[in-house]
Amino acid sequence: MGVGTFPGLVPQPAVQAGIRPPPQARTTQKQKRRATMASWSRQRPESPGGFQPHLSRTLFLLLLLAASACGVTLSPKDCQVFRSDHGSSISCQPPAKIPSYLPADTVHLAVEFFNLTLLPATLLQGSSKLQELHLSSNRLESLSPEFLRPVPQLRVLDLTRNSLTGLPPGLFQASATLDTLVLKENQLEVLEASWLHGLKALRHLDLSGNCLRKLPPGLLANFTLLRTLDLAENQLETLPPDLLQGPLQLERLHLEGNKLQELGKDLLVLQPDLRYLFLNGNKLARVPAGAFQGLRQLDMLDLSNNSLASVPEGLWTSLGQPNRDMRDGFDISSNPWICDQNLSDLYRWLQAQKDKMFSQNDTRCAGPEAMKGQTLLAVAESQ
Repeated sequence: MGVGTFPGLVPQPAVQAGIRPPPQARTTQKQKRRATMASWSRQRPESPGGFQPHLSRTLFLLLLLAASACGVTLSPKDCQVFRSDHGSSISCQPPAKIPSYLPADTVHLAVEFFNLTLLPATLLQGSSKLQELHLSSNRLESLSPEFLRPVPQLRVLDLTRNSLTGLPPGLFQASATLDTLVLKENQLEVLEASWLHGLKALRHLDLSGNCLRKLPPGLLANFTLLRTLDLAENQLETLPPDLLQGPLQLERLHLEGNKLQELGKDLLVLQPDLRYLFLNGNKLARVPAGAFQGLRQLDMLDLSNNSLASVPEGLWTSLGQPNRDMRDGFDISSNPWICDQNLSDLYRWLQAQKDKMFSQNDTRCAGPEAMKGQTLLAVAESQ
């Protein structure tokens, strides 16, 4: 059955399979590499296997331009449908009417900005080939336990900016292929490990921008393939000691914008492949001496905007070595550093790594009185 026979859907010209937007330019110059830490920390990882959420939107815009160039009229009352060798991609935004059923070859579906509190019960029926589902910027309050059962090939689920306070147990029982789950900016205050049962291939988990105060033990015990964990902008005061004992291939960890006061000494011991670590905007007053010892691949560290007055000797020993050069930089600014002999180890490390240091002018001594206001780097160079 052709796409044109489905009510509420407007077919667009076929496009060549494999269209991809231009790759992002890589910044190799030192001054460009010194972009603000804020922009770095809010970047989001790409989903593997060609199902990047940001690529999907870019692809949609490219197809929209192609349709316009061909003289196709896009009705605001209809969802837009684009065909390729891989299947149909459908995008619905107000004032379009959400279709009652979808083409059987649908691989990508976006239903966004509708302020829906509930989804149509039959939305995914007959769409067994669906691989990517975007439901962001609605008002979804709950999901049915059977919601994802018709789409066993789903790889990306984006639920950003909804009103979810929980997930039903069993939601992911048929989601063995899901590798990207985005629950960013919902209203989660608690999280149960049972909600995520069934996820066997998860590589990217985004729980940022919720109201989480604590995490249950064993939450990630079965997520051995996890590469990105984003817990930023919650209200976490502590982390369970076993949080990262399941994932053994983690590359990116976002913990910024919480209320953490201390970093567990063994939290990162099993993460030799970690490349990006964001701890900024917490209340950290202490970091154990061996906290970073096992990080063999770390490219970026952000400890800015915490309560660090001093750090133990040996903390920096494993960072910035020739085989782990922190090529994307580090930030320890906006901490109340007490610039005395207890920072001697840090002084030596800063002198060797100063070209990789962000916010040098905002990294200053809070004491003692004779040093107050001086930059940490200036004190280090004077030692």
